Amino acid sequence: MNDEAALVSRCLRHEPDAMRELVQRFQNDVFAVAFRTLGHRQDAEDVCQDVFLRVFRSLRRWDPTRPLKPWILRIAVNCCRSNFRKRSRRPASHESLDNFAVTPPKDDSAELAQEIGRAVDLLRFDHRLVFNLYHAEGMPYDQIAEVVGRPIGTVKTWLHRARLEVFRRLIERGMLEDGTLLSHSLLKNSNVSNTE
Repeated sequence: MNDEAALVSRCLRHEPDAMRELVQRFQNDVFAVAFRTLGHRQDAEDVCQDVFLRVFRSLRRWDPTRPLKPWILRIAVNCCRSNFRKRSRRPASHESLDNFAVTPPKDDSAELAQEIGRAVDLLRFDHRLVFNLYHAEGMPYDQIAEVVGRPIGTVKTWLHRARLEVFRRLIERGMLEDGTLLSHSLLKNSNVSNTE
């Protein structure tokens, strides 16, 4: 029995230390995905709680021949999706306005990073999720495909479209010139036929 299977077995026996260990082992990954996907700390914290409640309710369905992390992150993605739908039905929060306080950028890279963040936030949910899993979490295509429950080809297509949309928004905002070497090299690297 591998380490993850042993941990899950102990959790199924309702051992508090095992349950605490499982949460501690995966909470940073779950929070990172939730925060980058939803963009709000409070929503990400709420989603983390929901994720681990669902994980503990569903542990019997986990396949011990597969890694535990992608299974948990898939639950996190589903919780983020639900939260995102609920949030889109409620009135807009003023919290997002606070994130755009006027402060002069220290250099162009800080301003560019801020604009990239804004552009990513405007992506549709699935594209933003895949973009963040790949670029922020460093996940390979096959693991992202498992987490989002889609074929690798779909993941590559969503990532490519997300990059194109981010570049389009950066060009619109005057952060990149149409046809710059930077956008050319990044678009070339985002070719959906690449394998990983």
